[in-house]
Amino acid sequence: MSHSRRSLWESVSDFYDRAAAYTGLPPGLLAEIKACNSVLRMRFPVKHDDGTIEVVEAFRAEHSHHRLPTKGGIRFSPDLTQDEVIALAALMTYKCAITGVPFGGAKGGVRIDPHKISDGFRERLTRRYAAELVAKNFIGPAVDVPAPDYGTGEREMAWIADTFRSLSPGQLHSAACVTGKPLSLHGIHGRKEATGLGVYYGIQEALSRGDELKAHGLTAGIEGKRVVVQGLGNVGYHAAKFLQHQGKAIIVGLAEIEGAIANPNGLDVDAVMEFRQQTGSILNYPRATTLAGTAAALELDCDILVPAALENQITAANAGAIRARVIAEAANGPIDTEGERILLARDRLIIPDVYLNAGGVTVSYFEWLKNLSHVRFGRITAYHEETSHRRFLGTIERLTGKQVPDEERAGLIHGAREIDFVRSGLADTMISAYEDIRKTARTMKIPDLRTAAFALAIVRVAETYKAAGIFP
Repeated sequence: MSHSRRSLWESVSDFYDRAAAYTGLPPGLLAEIKACNSVLRMRFPVKHDDGTIEVVEAFRAEHSHHRLPTKGGIRFSPDLTQDEVIALAALMTYKCAITGVPFGGAKGGVRIDPHKISDGFRERLTRRYAAELVAKNFIGPAVDVPAPDYGTGEREMAWIADTFRSLSPGQLHSAACVTGKPLSLHGIHGRKEATGLGVYYGIQEALSRGDELKAHGLTAGIEGKRVVVQGLGNVGYHAAKFLQHQGKAIIVGLAEIEGAIANPNGLDVDAVMEFRQQTGSILNYPRATTLAGTAAALELDCDILVPAALENQITAANAGAIRARVIAEAANGPIDTEGERILLARDRLIIPDVYLNAGGVTVSYFEWLKNLSHVRFGRITAYHEETSHRRFLGTIERLTGKQVPDEERAGLIHGAREIDFVRSGLADTMISAYEDIRKTARTMKIPDLRTAAFALAIVRVAETYKAAGIFP
């Protein structure tokens, strides 16, 4: 039996419509929240190293202006479409609303294969893309703030920041025009691992309530759970690493674009990544079995499956073969509507992308705040805190006559640095957002987390419109 694959925009629309039915909001307001406010489609020439010219196609979508600036990543992908960019921008709107990050959603990208271009072409392409955004007023600290996504990273964000600064003389907050920058160029500690760490915090929170997990045949906690991670990019790698080292999970399968490997006794994530760096592939890793294709990893026997690659990885074609009890969506849109219907009918717990991978935009928000304030988190308070803690500890030792061991002293007197603030803020955001989703599910009598998360987002965006007097 053949199954037609739904586009990401079709899936997002289906999820939205399903959740909107629970909110009781008027149709006009629901239509406004769903609609994409602005889309920029560009074609521009870029010179290759040999002097030849290639005309590339690029996009930037600002889905919602209910709050400004808008926020969202930039991806380089050969399969990028305008509908995909709009869908991803919509997810960003809902993601920000769920986590309480005060941005509207946006997304952008260039239709190019990032693995087949030279560094010189990449820089010329990135800077020209940034210049086009400046010319059309689709970038700026108070307008639209991009970030890294698939195929881009710190280097591209540095080029964008530099281009914006050169084209916007006198702009005091120019560093805040983009996030995900290198630390040396006003980035923030913890941004690189933020999305993966947020995935870990989200899974930890979802698995913290034993009574709710019984329906899915699960016990509470991450420790000892068997995990498969599909996709070892920035998000998948850090999610796997935190699940293994902090959560004490057993990573039984890993998949990348070249294929997949498995070991029921567990894989060392860092050792696998080192092997891949040396050989260019995870295949034939000596302490694992090589599987027949990336898709095979999705069907491995495990407790938690973490799809951290691209969209539409689980559809009607393979959802019935998924053996994991928990599917934690680290990627955007890895499960389409038909695939989800099958998984929910089989009592699988789906932790939705619209919540779970919000760690990146959360820490991007912290970076944006840092750039606007022009001061590193902890710079003013850390030494004062350490001095205060040291004095307090000294008083306790003097009164009790007992000395605190040296190995414990450093932790007790430690003043919070930027990375401490970032991780604390991220953990609090993920914990609070999950509780808000659960509360919405109970209040509206919604049976699954994704619909509850979308409903929560819709209601919060609607509240902003109502407060502004745009809708009664």
